[in-house]
Amino acid sequence: MLTHPFDPDHLAQSVFAVPPLARDAEGEVCADENAKLIRYLEDGGIRSLLYGGNAVFYHMRLSEYAKTLSMLAETAGEETTVVPSIGPAYGLAVDQVDILREYSFATAMLLPSRDIVDQQGIARGVRQLADRFGKPLVLYLKFDRWLDAKLVQSLHQDGAISWIKYAVVRDDTTQDDYLNEIRDVFPATRMVSGIGEQPAIIHLRDFGITGFTSGCVCIAPKRSMEMLHAIQAGDYETAESIRKWFLPLEDLRNTYSPIRVLHHAVSEAGIATTGPLLPMLSDLDESIVTKIRDAVQSMM
Repeated sequence: MLTHPFDPDHLAQSVFAVPPLARDAEGEVCADENAKLIRYLEDGGIRSLLYGGNAVFYHMRLSEYAKTLSMLAETAGEETTVVPSIGPAYGLAVDQVDILREYSFATAMLLPSRDIVDQQGIARGVRQLADRFGKPLVLYLKFDRWLDAKLVQSLHQDGAISWIKYAVVRDDTTQDDYLNEIRDVFPATRMVSGIGEQPAIIHLRDFGITGFTSGCVCIAPKRSMEMLHAIQAGDYETAESIRKWFLPLEDLRNTYSPIRVLHHAVSEAGIATTGPLLPMLSDLDESIVTKIRDAVQSMM
């Protein structure tokens, strides 16, 4: 794992893969299968890994957190940055930060929640967690106006934010007042589009965001990297063709569940055996898995 302090330049060098976390039949984190997926991503050019929602960190036991961090740190290559997640509950995040301080992760992402939070409280929580960690955190903006731009600016000025994952879904990606408000107070060079390949062209070209995260990259890392490079080169025709190429799998994710479809897709593609999903999620019916299998086989 790359252990250097957070470097904004790294955000533009690789698509940020957001992989599932493979588990064995008993539901325990499986080092061997996770290593297969990480190697596959790295062989495809990926040098950034973010373990959050797709890895179901929301429901991870605190007792398995340190073991999982050790596995990720030891498995990722020396040029690959790894960002684990904390939270979303504040008390859990505090205990996770205490564990994280024993490792060399450059940053961590606070998972967002809309329940039992308010804006001033979120800002105070981010600030206190970053102070306790001794390093800035990734701010995940998943919900419209979840955190006012003025509060984001205050956190930025206090050095509490490493980068922002912007993932507010719009019917029309080109129209986004909240994104513009955030760009006015936070450097676009430290903002990453957080909804995969589909809005990435508009976010990077029209809003000046520096990179994008992806779940589908786990199936076709080389293609996703080609899309990033095409956008950076201004070759939007090529980027658009790749975006459309990912659509069948992305449509399944949007229809049936982004997390669950990706979890099955990695297994059906023969990349790694991801195993059962943690409760409070359930595995998809075989009829849906068949659709996933057909989609990923056309991508391999």
